[in-house]
Amino acid sequence: MAVAHGNRGKCAQGCRLPYSLLENDSTIDKGYLLSPRDLCSLELLPKLLKIGITSLKIEGRMKKPEYVATVTRIYRKYIDKIENNEKYIIDEQDKKDLLQVFNRGGFSTGHLADSPNQNLIYKEKPNNMGIYIGNVSKYNSNKGHITLSLNEPINIGDTISFEKENTVYTISEIMNGNQNFSSAEPNSKITIGRMKGNIHPSDKIFKLSSKALLNDVKENLSKENKKELLSAVLDVHLDSPIKLQIYDNKNHQVVVESSDLPEVAINSPITKEKIENQLNKLNDTPYLFKNIKINLDNNLFLPHISSINELRRNAIKQYSDIITNEYKRKKKGKIEYSYSSKLNEKSKTNHKICLLLNNLNLDFDYSKLNKVDKLYIPLKYFHLKEYKKILSNLSNCFDLYIYLPNILKPNFRNLLIDTIENSLKQYNIKGFVLSNIGDFYLLKPYKENYELIGNYNLNLFNNASCENLDVNTITISPELNKEEINLIANNCKNKNSEFIVYGQIPLMTSSYCLLGKSNKCYPNCEQKCNLKSKYYLKDRMNFLFRVVPDNIQTITTIYNCKINSIDTNQVNYVSNFRIDILDETIEEINSIIEFVKNTKKIEGKNYTNGNLNRCV
Repeated sequence: MAVAHGNRGKCAQGCRLPYSLLENDSTIDKGYLLSPRDLCSLELLPKLLKIGITSLKIEGRMKKPEYVATVTRIYRKYIDKIENNEKYIIDEQDKKDLLQVFNRGGFSTGHLADSPNQNLIYKEKPNNMGIYIGNVSKYNSNKGHITLSLNEPINIGDTISFEKENTVYTISEIMNGNQNFSSAEPNSKITIGRMKGNIHPSDKIFKLSSKALLNDVKENLSKENKKELLSAVLDVHLDSPIKLQIYDNKNHQVVVESSDLPEVAINSPITKEKIENQLNKLNDTPYLFKNIKINLDNNLFLPHISSINELRRNAIKQYSDIITNEYKRKKKGKIEYSYSSKLNEKSKTNHKICLLLNNLNLDFDYSKLNKVDKLYIPLKYFHLKEYKKILSNLSNCFDLYIYLPNILKPNFRNLLIDTIENSLKQYNIKGFVLSNIGDFYLLKPYKENYELIGNYNLNLFNNASCENLDVNTITISPELNKEEINLIANNCKNKNSEFIVYGQIPLMTSSYCLLGKSNKCYPNCEQKCNLKSKYYLKDRMNFLFRVVPDNIQTITTIYNCKINSIDTNQVNYVSNFRIDILDETIEEINSIIEFVKNTKKIEGKNYTNGNLNRCV
C-alpha cells in the first residue's frame, strides 16, 4: 500500500499554526513552517504500480464527500489506463479538478521522488488555496463590484477568496456590460457583484469551489450503485416448503427453506412476476440478482407473501456471513499474559541512572559526570570524525550505548551499518537503544553479545507489548500515568524497566530539514546543520521549541518547549531512571542526577507535569 493523494498524515492541528524559525535569537524564517503541501502521485503512478503497489491510500480526513469522489474517480481512470496498456497522458482538466477540490499551495510529490524536494512545505497559508482565476483590475467599494479578466471559468454558486483576506465569498452576480450571466468563460472580462471587504486592485483571486464540479460529482454519486451480482433459484411446489438457492460465480452457495406451504389457489394464483418483484427488493444490501429462475407449479397460492421476503433476508444474511468469514483474521492460538493489578514489594533503592546526551558538546569535559551507570550517545556522533576523541574518553569512563535514530532511511542503511561495525571495534560498546522495529533486523548479528534496550518509541503502553519485545530492557512510554507505569514495571518478567524522569520529549521527528527546506541534502544548501548555532520554532504564544537537525540523514527533531520533571518517588517500581539532556551544562547535569538519586523533583526551570498525573 502507498499514500497516493492527500495530506501525508503529518499535519496535525499544530502543523497548521504559524511559527518563526530562530537561529539563536534571530528570526531566519516565518510562516506555516510545518504545513505540508498535499501529495499528488498522479505523475508517478506508472512507477508505483510497476514496483508492486497493490493498494493506493487517499487521505480524505475531514474532507467533503465531493473531495473523495473526485480523487477516487481520477485515480481510478489512470489506474485503468495503466492496466489496459493505454498511452499514459494526464488530462490537464483532471489536474485542475484535483486542485479545485483541495490544495494547499499546489501539490507536491512528497518523498516519492529521488531528487531533493524543496516544495514539501507551503508556509504562506495553511488551508485550501483553490485555483487562481485572475487579478482585480478595478474595484468599486461602494457597489462591491470587482472587474477582472478570467483565467478559468466561473459560475453562479462558485466560492472565491482574495489573497489578503480569509473571507469566503459566494458568487451571486456575474456581469458583462449591462447584462447578467449565470457563467463566464476564460479570457472574458467580467464584473462580479456584491463583494465587500479588504479588497484592492491587483489582488489575486482564487476559486475555492466549483458549483459545476460539485454538481457533476453529486450526479455521478447518485448513479453509482456498484453491487455484487448473484443468481437465484426459487422452487414453489404444492405441499412442499418453498426453497430459495442463491449463488455467485465463485462457488459460494446458500440454500434456505420456508415453513410456509403453498396451497391450491381459489381465486388469484401467485405469478412469477410478483415473486420476482419480492426477490428483487435488495435496495439496502450490496447485492443485485442478475439471474432469477422461478420453478412455480400452476394455480398456487401463498398464504403469506412475506415468506418470500423472509427467505430473501435469511439467504442474504447467510451469504454475507460466508463472505465475511473468509476475510476474518485466523487466530493462531490464544496467548496468555501473566498480569497482576497489585504491586509487589520490590526493592525501591539502587536505581540505575541512564543518561542520554542528545547533543554532544566538544567543549565539555564529560569525565566530570558523576554517578552515571549507562550513557546513551546518538549514532550520528559515531560517524563524525571530530567526535572520535571524546567518544573514546566516554567509552573508557562509562558503560557506553549507541542510541539509534527514530528514522533510518534506506539509502543510509549501509553507511550506518558500517558506522556501527567500526564503533564496536573502536570503542567499548555495551549495547544499543532501539527506536523502531527495523532496528531489530539491523542489530540481529549483535543480539547475543550486546544489551538491547527498547526505546519508548516502540509504543510500550502495556504488559503485552513489553513481554513480546525481544529486548533486555524496556523504556516505558512517557504518555502513561503513574499507576500504569508502576504496574508495567512490577509485572515485567526477565526484563529491566526504564522511565524518563527528566528531559524534553521529542514532539516530532520529520524526514524534512527546516533549515535546508528539503527532504534530502542538495549542492547549494547553506548547511546550517553543521553550525554551532541553536535553532528554535517560536509559536504564537512565544513558546520556544528546540529544533535539532541530523546532518547525516536530513532529519529534524522538534522537542517540547517544556521539560518533564518527575518526582521519582512516584515511579519507584522501575529499575532505571533515565535523564534526557539537550543543552544543559555538566554542572547542571550533575545537579539533576543528584536530585534524581535523592528521589526529588527538580525545581527552578520551565517544567511540566511534575506530579505525573499525565506525563505528556
